[in-house]
Amino acid sequence: MSHKNYNSAVIGVDLGGTKVKAGLVAGGAIVSAASNLIPESSEYDADAVVEVVKDTIAAVFSGEVSGIGIGIPSMLDRENGIIYDVQNIKSWKEIHLKDILEAHFQVPVVMDNDANCFAMGEKLYGLGKNYENFAGITLGTGIGTGLINRGTLLADANCGSGEFGEIPYLDGKLEDYASGQFFKNNFKDDGPSIFVKAQRNDPAALQSYRQFGEHLGQAIKIIMYAVDPGNFILGGSIAEARDYFDPAMRAAIETFTFPTSLKNLVIEYSRLGGDAPILGAAAVFHNCHWVKGR
Repeated sequence: MSHKNYNSAVIGVDLGGTKVKAGLVAGGAIVSAASNLIPESSEYDADAVVEVVKDTIAAVFSGEVSGIGIGIPSMLDRENGIIYDVQNIKSWKEIHLKDILEAHFQVPVVMDNDANCFAMGEKLYGLGKNYENFAGITLGTGIGTGLINRGTLLADANCGSGEFGEIPYLDGKLEDYASGQFFKNNFKDDGPSIFVKAQRNDPAALQSYRQFGEHLGQAIKIIMYAVDPGNFILGGSIAEARDYFDPAMRAAIETFTFPTSLKNLVIEYSRLGGDAPILGAAAVFHNCHWVKGR
């Protein structure tokens, strides 16, 4: 089977902390979709979560499906499809999800972390079509980065490249300042509430976004120093508030040491919207190179 036929029907799965979403993707678009809540028993019942994943996929599965791609909010063994220590699903310490789903649905299953899925989705279906090298950054309750190098995901040892949020920064780490954690920790409010207040021109909310933009600019500079991707595509729920933090973000980036890099730097915002996680999961299936039988 050729996994380079990007128009073939693939199921993309977004495994979140509270919900599982699945979509049948064909011709670069989501044809049908389904979602289910992750059960409250997820802290101690790993099998219950597996059953929800199966049920959600089954709701959109059809005979034309050539494979399943899954975005995982955790570290994993890509080739063997083993998921380790999912923070938001406490019972998932070591889940051999690839083997489970392949036995159940009888099609190949490919998994990657959700930030890599976002970046690969942009490469196949979004603005990333225009770039051979870029960093795709998701801004939500955390910050995740997928790195596209020479047209594909950057090769790494443990699916851990792009974890810039874990880098020490100020009195904590980057994720404390360049994600939704910043609003929660410093303003005792969540991102959606701050966004509504900013739309009403609330001075404190507007100031919080300016501060967030400064920290995000520092995060982008760190990524530039580390891997020099040249181009950035930002997505995730916080990206919707770009008008409030973008100027401060770009001002912070202007202090980057190398003028040529600044001259050539491109920062764009994803246009895939809420479809990005499912399209990204489908994209990592198309991009895989280790499925048996290829």
